[in-house]
Amino acid sequence: MIKYLNHKQQLINKRLSSLLVPTTSKHKTLYDSMNYSLLLEGKRIRPALFLIILEMLGVEAELYMDVACAIECIHTYSLIHDDLPCMDNDDYRRGKPTNHKIFGEAIAVLAGDGLLTYAFQLLVENQQVNASKKAQLVYLLSKAAGPSGMVGGQAQDIEAEEKNQSLKDLQIMDTCKTGKLLTVAVDMASYLAGSDILLQQTLHEFSIHLGILFQITDDLLDINSTLVSMGKDANRDTLLNKSTYVTELGVEGAQKMANQEAELALNSLSKINADTSFLKQLVHYILNRKE
Repeated sequence: MIKYLNHKQQLINKRLSSLLVPTTSKHKTLYDSMNYSLLLEGKRIRPALFLIILEMLGVEAELYMDVACAIECIHTYSLIHDDLPCMDNDDYRRGKPTNHKIFGEAIAVLAGDGLLTYAFQLLVENQQVNASKKAQLVYLLSKAAGPSGMVGGQAQDIEAEEKNQSLKDLQIMDTCKTGKLLTVAVDMASYLAGSDILLQQTLHEFSIHLGILFQITDDLLDINSTLVSMGKDANRDTLLNKSTYVTELGVEGAQKMANQEAELALNSLSKINADTSFLKQLVHYILNRKE
């Protein structure tokens, strides 16, 4: 799985590195800031998941590389804003100083804004997709990233600082903040592949469990990792007194829930009449990840 993901990362990184070129030298700082965060070495799980689903469904995935890159632009914008002093106030991301530490808060905010809006430019300019499909892709991604999705989850996260959340509230928050971009990567791929409704629903079900699994393992890493291994400061949730799966369930309980979500994700895949081997490997990769 690592080799397969690395190959996808290389393809995604190659395309990302060619996208953001300023049309005037007056905007160079903004573009440098956008590229700084966009091109930091990341796992590219979300765009890779989009490409994996397409390939599984018999579609030539590389034709839709810009759609995958649009998803990554949204993810990167969210990280830039999440790291700001008014949010989590993080100093490191992916092993490097956060965007605002290099470019200042104002440019970091604008870099995030630029990546957010550029993502939709990428979708609309895509020559492989007709107008009606472009409209649906824009709808899916904007809904996942917006106030009923990722942004809503982030707002809930901010309001939850110094407060205890129930497990149900925590799941709502994480399904939005973390899970929606994973889910939309799957939804966009199954839509582009022309899958029937039942298959789209089954893949959506899989992605929900994958998103919860990802967040639980992230919470476990937050207490078990270091800056070197994780690429960002560890124990941030503890310092901000946030409810996590670890604070609510303990380490053993959180690990048990991660195992359960992995099993549910695999059960969803068992309903699909296609080669889901790479998706199964991805589930195990996320369950056992160390960074």
